[in-house]
Amino acid sequence: MAHLGSVFYLWLILALGGASMVSPGASAPGDILIAGLFPVHEGVEKNTNLSHPEPYKCVKFRKEGLTNALAMVHAVESLNGSPVLGGLTLGYHLYDSCSDVSTALQVTQALVDVIIDCWTEPTTDTSCSQPVMAVIGATSSEVSIAVARQLTLELIPQISYASSAIILSDKNRFPAFMRTVPNDNYQTRAMVKLLKDNDWNWVGMVSTDGDYGRSALDSFMAEAADAGICIAFKEILPDIFSNESIMEKINKTAKSILSTQKVNVIISFAKPLHMIYLFNALDEETLNKKVWVASDGWSTSRDVIDKMKDKNIGTVVGFTFKRGDILPFHDFLSTLNITGSLGNSSFMREFSSLQNQSRHYSPAQTGPLTDVLINSTQPDAVFSIHMAVSAIAHAVGRLCTTKDCRAPKRVEPWELLQELEESEFQMDGKNYAFDSNGDVNLGYDITLWRSGQGAAQIDNVVAEYSPQTHSFNFRSKSTRKKLQELQGVESKCAPTCQPGQVKRTAEGQHTCCYSCVNCTENHFSNGTDMDQCFRCDKETEWATVGSSSCTVKTLEFFSWQDHFAAVLLLLASAGVLLSFLISALFLWYRNTPVVKAAGGPISQLLLFSLVGSYVSTVLFVGQPTNLQCQVRQVLFGLSFTWCVACILVKSLKILLAFHFNPGLQAALRKLYQPYWVIGVCVGLQVLLCTLWLVLSSPQEKRVSLETSILVECDEGSYVAFGVMLVYIAVLALVCFGCAFKGRKLPENYNEAKFITFSMLIYFITWVIFGPVYVTTSGKYLPAVEMVVILISNYGILSCNFFPKCYVMLFRKQANTKDAFLQDIYAYTSRQSGKIKMDGSVCGNSLTQGKLRDSLHSVSTLCSHLPETPERERALKLNVSEKSFSALVQDPASPLFCRRRNASI
Repeated sequence: MAHLGSVFYLWLILALGGASMVSPGASAPGDILIAGLFPVHEGVEKNTNLSHPEPYKCVKFRKEGLTNALAMVHAVESLNGSPVLGGLTLGYHLYDSCSDVSTALQVTQALVDVIIDCWTEPTTDTSCSQPVMAVIGATSSEVSIAVARQLTLELIPQISYASSAIILSDKNRFPAFMRTVPNDNYQTRAMVKLLKDNDWNWVGMVSTDGDYGRSALDSFMAEAADAGICIAFKEILPDIFSNESIMEKINKTAKSILSTQKVNVIISFAKPLHMIYLFNALDEETLNKKVWVASDGWSTSRDVIDKMKDKNIGTVVGFTFKRGDILPFHDFLSTLNITGSLGNSSFMREFSSLQNQSRHYSPAQTGPLTDVLINSTQPDAVFSIHMAVSAIAHAVGRLCTTKDCRAPKRVEPWELLQELEESEFQMDGKNYAFDSNGDVNLGYDITLWRSGQGAAQIDNVVAEYSPQTHSFNFRSKSTRKKLQELQGVESKCAPTCQPGQVKRTAEGQHTCCYSCVNCTENHFSNGTDMDQCFRCDKETEWATVGSSSCTVKTLEFFSWQDHFAAVLLLLASAGVLLSFLISALFLWYRNTPVVKAAGGPISQLLLFSLVGSYVSTVLFVGQPTNLQCQVRQVLFGLSFTWCVACILVKSLKILLAFHFNPGLQAALRKLYQPYWVIGVCVGLQVLLCTLWLVLSSPQEKRVSLETSILVECDEGSYVAFGVMLVYIAVLALVCFGCAFKGRKLPENYNEAKFITFSMLIYFITWVIFGPVYVTTSGKYLPAVEMVVILISNYGILSCNFFPKCYVMLFRKQANTKDAFLQDIYAYTSRQSGKIKMDGSVCGNSLTQGKLRDSLHSVSTLCSHLPETPERERALKLNVSEKSFSALVQDPASPLFCRRRNASI
């Protein structure tokens, strides 16, 4: 292997030794000499049976290559004589690389040899040839990489106008290489953005196996993977057209395109000739459905456009380098003297010969030949070449301000390289500079073109890509519309998953080939083609299956807008109104027997407590707050305790009427202080509620439900809540017991049985309330307590006050002192009539005791009358003050006992 390597190296030296045979295709003298390396031919004929080193024969003349060489001539002539060079002139040597690395190396070897020869000669020797100070070119990245390695040895600055391979930005390996175009990282990034903007994620790729093609392929695949774009197929074509397998690879690529019908967008980093072969291998029906994303390598190729003008190849979206004003160059070409000094160059002679052979033009007919050159112009290449020449001219102008550049051996190539790296240059009124990688990154122009029906047309630039903002800037609304029309093309492996769905990929499949599955409950996806569903915040949000967003849980509580709440509030308002009306009525009839029998001021206190109880129900409606939760139960507890305490006072009065032991009755009368009783009862409840609020106060509580948040009151301590209710129940039970004993008092003035009924209503409702309250949940739980409170209030109001109001309003004749006394006597007669007596019975002590008890009850009722003679007469019925035997023996007395059974 070492021997073979040595033989190969020797052959390479011998081959390059023939570089002296390389001559420029065109040249012009100048103080500073620069070289241009252009692919004037498409390739070379290589002889595999070489017996000695010999130059390759270039084949297939390229008009675009010649046009680019002429662009360098135009740039040099435009700058010579300008203030930029300070009186110096630029000369040039134009070489043909023949699109071949070996041919290009022969050229650069010759250039390097001249510099080495001059270095070895004495300083005063002027016999050495004028060395080249810089090289412009090459076009393809493969050629530029090879040339750069050789020029780097002597630090000869090289400025490419088209080579975009990423590796050339590595200054460690290519310190003398520079370029006036961005590297392919920016191009592939722009392409991926175009695909992403149009929702194309299932694409094919065509590239070459050279340094440029593989570098671009790797860069694109990395960018595409990050953007979620999948490569359905990638085909790599031979970089050298003389390769025998090229047509086999072209046919294989065509089959890949035909077999993947869902791929309607194809990215190509191939060369123009590759694309011509590929288009010819595909039928128009297939091509017409495709969108071709063309790299800068063929996006403006006149060869492709001319060869495909009769075939519809679909839509081509081309990425090209930035372009400038092309008119000055077209003017230069239109006035080009084909028969002049430049016309005598080998390039122009071959061009004229070929054109004359193909079109039968005579040498004197120059017009059509220059038109061919104008039609072959690549605007982006012309702009980049002009920029490269301008950079060299400005660097020479600055470098030669401190030394005499006309003298031989006074300027070295590496000095010019340093000046190029450190300074700016100007062109068309704008300033430019090479970045730290030796690149000028101006972004890309986007073009659109179609072919067919005998014509092919490249649209003007429709958009610009800015690498700084990673965005497309459209030239106008119409150009934006042209690109937007491409969105009608679908290039996807699977349909788009809509919001609310998520992608599911089977094992072994491309990530772009998936099925769409709905997000589960309480999960969502808010974009298309989402990889995962996001979880909703279960505490505050919810979502149904297949949701595109989370729905905020609504606050659920017994709302003011609820119809049931409206009914209950209406009942509470009616209760308050009735309480005030009854209070006013009692106040108006305050001196009548009915009001006095009902307790007088105690009734007013009772009505006031009912108002408080009604008002407390309002606090059970609406969104609960901490304060509301604390106030509503306490307000109800205190007001209803007050209410029951007032009833208790009235019940105790009835109890006093039925305590017949004179000693005990006297003691009870002394202890019977109504306001003190009410105060003590309410005070105990105040103590209980205070302890409740201090130790475990009710608070607002939020319970997260499936689709809502229940806002309710947490009573804090249900024990304290129960104690409060039990305390009220105990008071009510005492009231019930006391009132039950006095249920047979005179009907029109009897409160005992009404108190009994009201307490029964209270007990029934609150007994039902317990289990209902415990088993009920949700926003209507407060309504349960509201209903119970309202029933209790209305029970007390109706039983204790409605009958009296009826008497006061509709039976006014019964609300007088005479009617009251008459009713008392009637009641006494009925009670006495129930005691059957004969002569022996009248003396019975048990019977006399029962009669005495009835009379005592009557006297108690009479105590409510005003202090009048009638009241005093009624009070004399008390058996403790008059001899009972005298009453029963007095014929004038209603208690007179007859010998026979008689009713008193």
